[in-house]
Amino acid sequence: MSDSSVSLVHIVQRPRVEPAGQAPLLVLLHGVGSNEEDLIALAPYLDPRFLVVSLRAPLTLGPGAYGWYQVEWAASGIRHDEAGAIAGQAAAEQAIDELVKPYDVDPSRVYLMGFSQGAILSLRIALTHPEKIAGAVIMSGRLLPVAADNGEAPAALTDLPIFVVHGTLDTILPISSGRQINEYLKKTPVSLTYKEYAMGHTVSQESLDDIAHWLTDSLNSSPPVKTP
Repeated sequence: MSDSSVSLVHIVQRPRVEPAGQAPLLVLLHGVGSNEEDLIALAPYLDPRFLVVSLRAPLTLGPGAYGWYQVEWAASGIRHDEAGAIAGQAAAEQAIDELVKPYDVDPSRVYLMGFSQGAILSLRIALTHPEKIAGAVIMSGRLLPVAADNGEAPAALTDLPIFVVHGTLDTILPISSGRQINEYLKKTPVSLTYKEYAMGHTVSQESLDDIAHWLTDSLNSSPPVKTP
């Protein structure tokens, strides 16, 4: 059952195994037009030590359809509402901060995993507030200009684990979007893993398997902090 003290509607999957100390937290951010019930379906395939929370974006677009900010598909390309994107990022960050206390998770092991617009937001958070997270999975996203322009000083990003996955057959956000993220992040001190898959704008079993292995490896390399 979700906690009402958290500002965004969300679904929770408790750890499937008893964690050593406080559980690590994995926060899922869905794409535009979707909702919190979408990505939570991936939770059973991921490391059982995680407490997984799937957030609902704050902007209502229609019945069962939500977004982090407004977008428009025009002949010149995708246009986004920058003020809305900033507000959506702030809403996600607030909810992430709020999740730590009621669910008693490890604040030093908070991971993000976003798809499409949720991936865009996850990348923005990673680049502008890397101190909030222990790592991020960026699935089929793109790099917004503000993320590139307003990134933290390099030291704040040093060794931050980021896994970027993208489909070569993606017709919504083409593979050039994933490659742009890759090229940008290669110039930063993050610990980057980038992989392409023969898939469209979706999550394939192959990519999900790789994500699951990457998250487990990340957890194993950052054990919980022992408290007295």
